[in-house]
Amino acid sequence: MSFSGEVKEELSRQFQKSRHCQIAEIAAILGFEGRLEEESVLRVYTENLSLARKYFMLMKKTFHAEVKIAVRQSGYLPKSRIFVISLTNPKEVKKVLQAVKWQDENGKDSRGEELVHRLLVQNSCCRRAFIRGAFLSAGSMSDPEKSYHFEIVCTTEAKATQLMEIINSFDIDAKTVQRKKNYVVYVKEGAQIVDMLNIMEAHVALMNLENVRILKEMRNSVNRQVNCETANINKTVNAAVKQIEDINYIRDTVGLESLPENLQAIAEVRLKYPEAALKELGTFLEPAVGKSGVNHRLRKLCEIAEEMREKAKG
Repeated sequence: MSFSGEVKEELSRQFQKSRHCQIAEIAAILGFEGRLEEESVLRVYTENLSLARKYFMLMKKTFHAEVKIAVRQSGYLPKSRIFVISLTNPKEVKKVLQAVKWQDENGKDSRGEELVHRLLVQNSCCRRAFIRGAFLSAGSMSDPEKSYHFEIVCTTEAKATQLMEIINSFDIDAKTVQRKKNYVVYVKEGAQIVDMLNIMEAHVALMNLENVRILKEMRNSVNRQVNCETANINKTVNAAVKQIEDINYIRDTVGLESLPENLQAIAEVRLKYPEAALKELGTFLEPAVGKSGVNHRLRKLCEIAEEMREKAKG
């Protein structure tokens, strides 16, 4: 099962005790997957077993409704199933539609362009439930081992904008983007996706994601450290090679004895210990010299070698 599937499986078993939160979650599922057919039949169509089970149980718990579930074969993929959850009793349908603000008290259609009536998501707990239902219905997450990406697909810009506002009420930086005919609400930052799992109360998935994040950060930290150390080693080796080339050039051209005593001493030490670090080289001198002093003398040798090469060219 994919990580996204694991999250949905966990969310399908998460039930709020408050009736208003249950209604908010039902409103989310109906907003994405619900259809009012023939004015008296309310159906939800989904290929997701977790969503089918959650909606079925919510309708039983919240409205004690006589919902029926059927399984159909998908016409596109032979092995794919479509779960159809139906509510056919007119009184029960009316009760549900009024609860989720699809109809007013007179039975007139009161749905607007937005995804959910704002009265249903006034409370923080209800917004959590609504986001949970939205993700179950139209959401997905990438495998955190590969990348961090959380998204919920909406059919219209107005619905996507409202969902983004609901998510961002929890200090999340969700954004929207158009993808073909749909609008996608998404979150890409790892820490904020952890927050999204916490908002939806998917605590097991949250811990799994945190473990992955910690391991990835540790690997990245080790890689950065190794790369840094490798770069420093390469820099040190390249500098030593250049110093030895300059010293050999001076020795072969005018001889090291032509140098001042302090430069001759560091030149001989560098040739004798080609792999030694600057600090270590200083300890071989008499008297010992610090790292900055060694570096200064080696730079001076480099300047002398360059001047000699320039004169040779002229």
